[in-house]
Parts: sequence; C-alpha cells; structure tokens
Amino acid sequence: MATESPATRRVQVAEHPRLLKLKEMFNSKFGSIPKFYVRAPGRVNIIGEHIDYCGYSVLPMAVEQDVLIAVEPVKTYALQLANTNPLYPDFSTSANNIQIDKTKPLWHNYFLCGLKGIQEHFGLSNLTGMNCLVDGNIPPSSGLSSSSALVCCAGLVTLTVLGRNLSKAKLIEFSPLRATDVKLPSGAVFVIANSCVEMNKAATSHFNIRVMECRLAAKLLAKYKSLQWDKVLRLEEVQAKLGISLEEMLLVTEDALHPEPYNPEEICRCLGISLEELRTQILSPNTQDVLIFKLYQRAKHVYSEAARALQFKKICEEAPENMVQLLGELMNQSHMSCRDMYECSCPELDQLVDICRKFGAQGSRLTGAGWGGCTVSIVPADKLPSFLANVHKAYYQRSDGSLAPEKQSLFATKPGGGALVFLEA
Repeated sequence: MATESPATRRVQVAEHPRLLKLKEMFNSKFGSIPKFYVRAPGRVNIIGEHIDYCGYSVLPMAVEQDVLIAVEPVKTYALQLANTNPLYPDFSTSANNIQIDKTKPLWHNYFLCGLKGIQEHFGLSNLTGMNCLVDGNIPPSSGLSSSSALVCCAGLVTLTVLGRNLSKAKLIEFSPLRATDVKLPSGAVFVIANSCVEMNKAATSHFNIRVMECRLAAKLLAKYKSLQWDKVLRLEEVQAKLGISLEEMLLVTEDALHPEPYNPEEICRCLGISLEELRTQILSPNTQDVLIFKLYQRAKHVYSEAARALQFKKICEEAPENMVQLLGELMNQSHMSCRDMYECSCPELDQLVDICRKFGAQGSRLTGAGWGGCTVSIVPADKLPSFLANVHKAYYQRSDGSLAPEKQSLFATKPGGGALVFLEA
C-alpha cells in the first residue's frame, strides 16, 4: 500500500460515526474489515456555467458533502462493489477484464472509469481485486458533481491499492489545468437548494446540442473575422486568435451573428461547405438531425459569463465594502443569462431562485448543468437562520403541511476539504 503522504490521515474510526457505520456495514457485507477509506468531495460551481468546455475559467468550490469508500484489497482478481444505498445494486467483475457499457449510466460504471483511468495511465495489465463499499451524501443528478466525486474516489482507491502516486504535475499534464485560489467573503455563506428536479445529463440531448451550438458559433465567428475556421473548436480560441477582450468579443458577436436561429443550410452557406460536409465533419452523431441552432444566444452567454467569472474573482481579491452585494449581482446576471440566452433553466429552478432572493439572498443562480438540480445563493451570515426557515416553508413545504419529496435538500455550506485517504489508527 502507499506510504503516508499529505493526502493520508490516520483516524480513530470509533470517533467518526459515519466511518464507524461504514466499517460495520462492510464487515456485515464482506465478513472482514476495511484496510483503508477514501473520500472525495462534491463541488458547487459558484459562477461560470457552461463555459469550461468553451475554454474559459469557472469558479467551483468543494463542499462538505462527499463520496466515501471503504476498501479491502484481496488476493484474487475479483472486484466486488457494493453501495450503502439500496437503490444501487451490487456489482462484481474481474479486475483484469473491465468492460464499461457507455450506453447505460449505471452507478458502478463511474467507479470503473476511475479505476480504468489509473490502469491506463500507468500502463498496467494486472490489477489486484478488492472489496469496496461506497457511501455518498451528495444529492444525485443535482449539479453537485456526485458522479465526478465517485470517479475521483475510485481513482484514489486504485492508486492506494497499487501503492502509486499521481503527482499534481501529472494531473496538469493530463488535462491542461491551472488552479488559482480565490478568497471568498467572510461575511456571507453559500446556500445550496435542490429543486428536486433531476436532470440526467447522460440521457438527454440538451447538453449535446449546446456543446455543438458553441462549436458552430466559434466557427462562424472565426470565418467572419477571416480566421482559419475549420481548425477552431472553441469560442475562447476565436478571442485568443483575435487578441481582444471579452467585451470586444461580445461586440463582434453582435456584428457577426443574428438572434434568429440558424438552420443547417444557412450554416453551410456561411461556411461555404455542403450539408454532407457539415453532417460528417462537424456535427456529432447525436446532433445530425437538429434543425435549428441558436448560435448568437449561446455565444453571448459564453462571453458574458466568462467576463462575470473574472469579475467575481477580481471583486474577491479587492474586497470592497459592498463585496457581497456586488458578487450577488453577478450571480443574478448569471442566472438570467443561463435562463434566457443558454436556456438551461426550468420553471422550478426559476421559482426557487426567486424565493431565495425574496428571503434575503443577495444573489441566486442555477448551478451545474441546469434543466433541474440545484441553485446556489450568497446570503449574509446574519440572515442565514431566517433565510433557511423561509425558503424551506416557501418551496419545500406543501400547502397541506406535508414536506416535498425527501430527496430535497437545503443547506449552507463552506469550502470543504479535498480528497483524502483515511487509515485506521
């Protein structure tokens, strides 16, 4: 097993009720006790929605809710996965024959992705088997990255079993990332509210169409500015090649694109290509039958949201007296853009955002992919108790006095810790 590193902590399991319960359930399931535990947090995106895949920075925060896995390496090649939630059935396979069915977003596939990613990164053919019991308290399909937390947790489980380390330099090399710490305001808290509408990203075309609309917008903008458009994939590339500001890119968008939806034929005319070339060389299989593309609206959202994310960071750094109010205004603008320009909200999210603002949030917006999931609100710390009580009553409590479905959640959160390995002391 891995030698102790900064990401490893020795704990008295008996002093941590959740770990103790997981240990007891593990013993009941597998007839043995775990050798170690791994946790990975969920995260909430405070601002910067649907701009990461366009090449722009976002502002996520790790939350206290997490995925926790109890692990016991075994001498066979059997990989046995179980979940404390009875909704997720047990799964077993050979650690040396990992097959992932991409057509079905089953819970165990996310674990297998993390395991297989580490296996492929190190070029390993033989993996040891293990027994794993997974416990999570991140609401699923809510935009709080429960699936990403499971993938990360599984990767860290695999690294620990193998006794390997994945340096930060390697992670950055994996996918060119650069992280900058942002100091959040001390006089306010972030509150997450679940709309109780689940949006399954893997089973919908909404997300895929938005990605393609952004790509097509980038190509039309590049062509308009006489750039080599066929090599351009992301909206950020157009800005980088032109060497102009986000505000100037919004002006270029106004000049180059029209608010009316584009059909495939018009896109072909703009780019000087045939319908067949559009279908086979640009459109993905799941967008080849789409009849309208809203390029102007998507580009306007991306460039304005990227500017808001940078402005949010700047305000946090400068910390003016009205900091919470200014950050709230940016979050409100973000929601309006997500709702009207990117069209990734839903009536329940809009209602929840309105309720949060009514009862004291300085700003509130959808977070995650949208089309359901959660809102995040910035609330002055002194207003928190009344805010939670009023939002709970207004959104979650039915007129007959009963509560909305139990999957609802409303909680204040502070920046949580990162991924960790726990060893029993």
